[in-house]
Amino acid sequence: MAAFDTTRTAYGSTSAVSRFFAGLTSVASTVAAWNDARATRRALSSLTDRELDDIGLVRGDIDMVAQSNLIR
Repeated sequence: MAAFDTTRTAYGSTSAVSRFFAGLTSVASTVAAWNDARATRRALSSLTDRELDDIGLVRGDIDMVAQSNLIR
């Protein structure tokens, strides 16, 4: 008599469903990072030059600061 063992897992194989959700999670992370950078850019842009100077920035640093949030 032949037997088929169904209790073993297939290590290393990834189902299409898990790849789909991994991709969806990646897209969601990218959108969240973009939104954080946009909010940072908007908040810093609303400050006066004096307020930016108080935190050690100049207006030209705003894009760099916003982009550094994307890299983390």
